[in-house]
Amino acid sequence: MTSRNTTAFGRRLTALAIAVGLGLGVSACSHGGRDQDRPAAATETGGGSAPHEQLQTDKPLAELQGQGGLSLTITSAKRDPAGYVTVRGDLKNDASTVAVVPAELRGDELKVLRTGPSLGGATLVDFAHKKRYYVLRDTEGRPLTTTGLSTLKAGESAHVFMQFPTPPSNTVGFQLPLFDTANIKIDE
Repeated sequence: MTSRNTTAFGRRLTALAIAVGLGLGVSACSHGGRDQDRPAAATETGGGSAPHEQLQTDKPLAELQGQGGLSLTITSAKRDPAGYVTVRGDLKNDASTVAVVPAELRGDELKVLRTGPSLGGATLVDFAHKKRYYVLRDTEGRPLTTTGLSTLKAGESAHVFMQFPTPPSNTVGFQLPLFDTANIKIDE
């Protein structure tokens, strides 16, 4: 091996070591690879760093049944002074086998399809004002909702969130493709 080959090999090895170290550092600071409990209010990455404020109630706002043993329990819908509504809940696999989270849940908008699995297909419907509100998007078109859900083991659940523009009504319909529709009340 010539000294030029040895030097090039050393540089490549050093670059690889730096890349691995950075990758480990980033993964140590993440939430397991899923953007689950982040109240992502218009940040560039679709995630946020604001503290998690989950409204704890004894009774859920709604329980929706989906396909393949999936269910969605909506635990809170809170209006924020910044002009958006955050809906939180738990997506659960009630089946005895692994459930694949359907691709239809992300909707059919091209920019959202490119971001991978998400709940970007969810909508709020203000029946009184005859308007439908879609999940908010960041500046790069990514939905401000839980992303990265692909499968859930039997009995497993995942905390999820979705953010929408604020409708004028306090009672709205919540819709998610392949799930029942439910009426929910938005807290101030």
